[in-house]
Amino acid sequence: MFETFSTSYYLGRLYVEPADRDVPAIQRADHERVNEHLYGDEGLFRTDAPLVMKLDNGHIPVLGDDEVPSGTLAVPESAIDDDLPAERDVLLAKSDRAAELLRYSGYRFGDDDAVA
Repeated sequence: MFETFSTSYYLGRLYVEPADRDVPAIQRADHERVNEHLYGDEGLFRTDAPLVMKLDNGHIPVLGDDEVPSGTLAVPESAIDDDLPAERDVLLAKSDRAAELLRYSGYRFGDDDAVA
């Protein structure tokens, strides 16, 4: 689903659609698979921690949700300023960059979570 793009990001292609929700999400199984595959061997994230994706010029924390179809990124309607739905290139922050972005946004990791 994602391949190396730069030192800080992976690149993938997802169907991006507006949704009546507060938090961006992808299908829960996709979220866990991507999280384990891209971050698992580094031991930095729990599979329930948000992924950090860059869509257009902004970063968004992305959770897993069983209601979202596989291969789809559901984004709150309030965050959309484009012509959607559409298939789009999406950047996924690598583990160090994701941890940094989550910290800047105020995301709190548990005391026993290993985060670089």
